[in-house]
Formats: sequence, C-alpha cells, structure tokens
Amino acid sequence: DVTGEIKLTEGVEMVMPGDNITMEVELITPVALEEGGRFAIREGGLTVGAGVIVRVDN
Repeated sequence: DVTGEIKLTEGVEMVMPGDNITMEVELITPVALEEGGRFAIREGGLTVGAGVIVRVDN
C-alpha cells in the first residue's frame, strides 16, 4: 500500500458510483508504475475506487 494525494480536475468536487473521471495522483513513496496498470483507492479499509493508469509523469 502506498499513500498519495489525489488532485481532481477543476470543477469536480465529488465522484459518485458509476462516474468516470480523470485525476492526478502524487505518491509519497516512489513506486514503479506502468501505463495500463490497474490500481485501487482505499479509505478506512474499504475500496472506494479503482482505475487504470493512462500516463506516468516523472
């Protein structure tokens, strides 16, 4: 598990089930990532989101 900061697109304040969004995530620990890789977002022991990596910036 790696902690990170999620930056939502301007104008997006909340995401509801079924919504699709683009977001930026800055991880606090360097981790090897590949485009096309899948990830889960967890909070309080629950999975609250999932997605696919579309771009990796260094």
